[in-house]
Amino acid sequence: MTVTVERDARVAGRSPGSRPPRRPRDSYALFLLPGALAFLAVVVVPFLMNTAVSFTDWQGVGNPTWSGLANYRDLLDDSAFWASFRHSLFMVVAMAVIPTLLGLVLAAALFDYVGKHFGSRIAAVLRACFYLPQVLPIAVAGIVWSWILAPDDGALDALLRAVGLGSWQQDWLGDPDLALYSVMGVMVWVQLGFPLVVFMAGLQRVDPQLYEAAELDGAGWWRRFRHITLPQIRPEMYVVLTWCSIAALKVFGAVYVLTKGGPGGATDVPSYFSFTTFFEKTQVGYGAAISTVLTVIILALSLVGLKLQTRAEDAEEGVRT
Repeated sequence: MTVTVERDARVAGRSPGSRPPRRPRDSYALFLLPGALAFLAVVVVPFLMNTAVSFTDWQGVGNPTWSGLANYRDLLDDSAFWASFRHSLFMVVAMAVIPTLLGLVLAAALFDYVGKHFGSRIAAVLRACFYLPQVLPIAVAGIVWSWILAPDDGALDALLRAVGLGSWQQDWLGDPDLALYSVMGVMVWVQLGFPLVVFMAGLQRVDPQLYEAAELDGAGWWRRFRHITLPQIRPEMYVVLTWCSIAALKVFGAVYVLTKGGPGGATDVPSYFSFTTFFEKTQVGYGAAISTVLTVIILALSLVGLKLQTRAEDAEEGVRT
């Protein structure tokens, strides 16, 4: 054994009995450097530039005029701005709350029932079908849904007429009272696959003996879901809620393709409101102020979500130990 160690030490170019050289601690920083530079160039610098522009009165050409906090004071009295944020709360319900609840139930059903009775391959196919809207470009999905929801000759109204419910026909995207709910329905369809995939991945790390013990004690599916599944995948729930809430706050493509914020601003959201203020009204400083406020809200939400997720993971580790 000693001869082998000495031979290996000579091959490595060091004297026998000496310690192997330590790897420099900063060697891993080289691998992080490209990503850090890209993050700095694509995220940090544009955000700082946007924040600086938000303190000016500028139409996009010529020299900007310093206006201080005037744009932010105007936001406080802008009813259209607050209406767009109220619409964002509806989007949070459509893209975070409802998909999370439905994703939990569907993931548990696919994992605990379909996978056991019909095989894991069938469960995987159904999971892929639910996730497919996430893969589709939002522009393609929006155009298809605009065809489906079109008045008179749309697929939905045609289906209602075919089943004898012609009186239920509506201008789903043109009625101010229905447009927001129609967009919400489309976003539920788009967003459902993400929570489903995350929750099914989380269910795979749950100890099967917990389900077996509960089943032997006579616990039904709902009791197992409530007392085992939900507590065990709590970290994944915080991840899904945080991620989907952020996506809801910055949603743009679906609104742009389906309604362009209409009719009459009924589906306007902060990101689209900022876009129209920038490029249609050419109020660049005011649009930058809207973007800055939205970014700060998203950052605060991200920090809260990460804190809750860390706390849930620490609590789970404490239970295991």
